[in-house]
Amino acid sequence: MALNEQQEAWCTTSQWDFSTLRALVLNCTLKRSSELSHTQGLLDVATAVMEANGVSVETLRPVDYKIPPGVYLDMREHGWDEDDWPSLHEKVMDAQILILGTPIWLGEKSSVCTGVIERLYGSSHILNENGQYAYYGRVGGCIITGNEDGAKHCAMNLLYSLQHLGYTIPPQADADWLGEAGPGPSYLDPGSGGPENDFTNRNATFMAWNLMHMARLLADQGGIPAHGNQRSLWDAGCRFDFVNPEHR
Repeated sequence: MALNEQQEAWCTTSQWDFSTLRALVLNCTLKRSSELSHTQGLLDVATAVMEANGVSVETLRPVDYKIPPGVYLDMREHGWDEDDWPSLHEKVMDAQILILGTPIWLGEKSSVCTGVIERLYGSSHILNENGQYAYYGRVGGCIITGNEDGAKHCAMNLLYSLQHLGYTIPPQADADWLGEAGPGPSYLDPGSGGPENDFTNRNATFMAWNLMHMARLLADQGGIPAHGNQRSLWDAGCRFDFVNPEHR
């Protein structure tokens, strides 16, 4: 995707090195990769900014994979014959940046996106080398598209879910485009005005930069400081500043 003049200027004058960062974009459209996704059209704005700054970006559509419902890392251990989520989760853990994209259906994020959140939740108990929850030190954002209102509601749900799992949410970590209420052109349809919408382009650009800045800050300092938030110590009986008779 071609960047506009302002986006190009910010990329060429940047003094930051984001080249070691990896971003995973999960487009939770209901359409498989062979079909046009309007959500992908808006995601491309943010990914173009990141790629122009050297970030390694991988975009996947969960609908292309066999991902059964559940809240465990591998649902094959719970009666399902196939589960592609474990391999996708490896990509999640390899990325410092996670962006979830979703269309709006009946005022809510897509069913595919709900399933992804549930499966992310199924791995939230895993700990990192510092005894913190494994998603600590990563940043998250979201992109919303639709032909009805509800973008902020969907973003609120997604960003809350990601931070609850351990992701850091930077400022302005969401962007959206909405067409008129009822039937009408979607984001990439001719005459929609979506790709030209200055407000949407601005927010998608701000989101990309804020995700990169926050991911860079966290990576450079080794993640979230490990004090007062270590599940391993809490489980061992330590209560940080609380008196603990087991360790007197």
